[in-house]
Amino acid sequence: MAHSASRQRVVFTGRWKRFNLAYYSNRSDADRRERNKILTDLGEDPKTFKVRQIAKNIRLLALELDEKTGKLKREIELTVVESPEAIHALNSYASPTPFLEGDRLYAHFGNFGTFCLDTKSGDIIWQTRLPLEHGVGPGSSPLLYDKYLILICDGIDRQYVTALDKNTGEKIWEVDRPEMRATNGDNRKAYCTPIVVTPKGGEPQVICMGAQWLMSYDPATGEENWRLDHGSGFSVVPRPVFSEKEQLLYISTGFGKPQLWAIRPDGSGDITGSDKVVWKEPKRIPARPSPLLVGDELYTVTDGGVASCFDAATGENHWTERIGGNYSASPLFADGKIYLCNHEGKAMIIKPGKTYEVVAENELGEQLMASPVALDGKLIVRSAAALYCFSE
Repeated sequence: MAHSASRQRVVFTGRWKRFNLAYYSNRSDADRRERNKILTDLGEDPKTFKVRQIAKNIRLLALELDEKTGKLKREIELTVVESPEAIHALNSYASPTPFLEGDRLYAHFGNFGTFCLDTKSGDIIWQTRLPLEHGVGPGSSPLLYDKYLILICDGIDRQYVTALDKNTGEKIWEVDRPEMRATNGDNRKAYCTPIVVTPKGGEPQVICMGAQWLMSYDPATGEENWRLDHGSGFSVVPRPVFSEKEQLLYISTGFGKPQLWAIRPDGSGDITGSDKVVWKEPKRIPARPSPLLVGDELYTVTDGGVASCFDAATGENHWTERIGGNYSASPLFADGKIYLCNHEGKAMIIKPGKTYEVVAENELGEQLMASPVALDGKLIVRSAAALYCFSE
């Protein structure tokens, strides 16, 4: 889903034809042989075939739907990619979230292409392709700040951050990640989305989480402000969260043994081991869903369905509950409630606060991996099969 949208349209990107493990068992032996041949030709290890999906080609599109009726108004083809690399069974070829600013839509598909679209005319204003070997497909979403379209590109072959001119697509700056201890590319990759924070009395910083390193850069130049070694976490997905009140930045350290850290972003140089790290929580922390800050509390839900509430200032645990299911979607706060959607198609609504209270539970019956979006009093939910709009 786009980060924002007008009252008259809902725009989202991505549609593809693929062999998907979720329904592959119903396909013929001929389909299975063809799929295995494509994976073999791409150099994939046969041991990984069960957790991979592949396509002969993919069409990457922007779809415009009427917000009131859901009717498809336009289908704009951005590109066709022949023989794309294989991706993980839990990923898609259109996982990154686009960014909508006025009548400009910025859609990023990782190595498959980055596009600026005029939503009025449907014309592609500019497009570019950033070289990267993702390993399991794209995942990092773009961030638009001032004139800069900032992209985290942490692949298995190379790890870097870049800023493009939002008007032309031209590169303004690019900076490589620091050296890492991991020698295996799989342990150097990440899929995080940047944020911009402005500490009290300080200048804006773009925060870029990755394998081993949390980095702060000047959004205009890419110059490093500070760095933090968070350990051996890799394939980092959760987006950092910033508390204006506490002046704390919250991160999940990624796959391996994810931890939740609270950091003061007003340091300089290497702040590893310094008092800038205010607290840590090593147990029951997600590797995929992002944390959610509501008032003085920080909420998390693990990949395996354990939800927790922490004091944002101290890290004190207020409650932890096993809510069941598997999660990739991040929790959403809207209309005074927290929404949680899982792979099994269940949407749970809980009340924010220091005590655990379930407001409602609903079964959609379709896999939910994308984070829900609140838009003008409506809830937009994207399942594996469809896009839904709910309202009272």
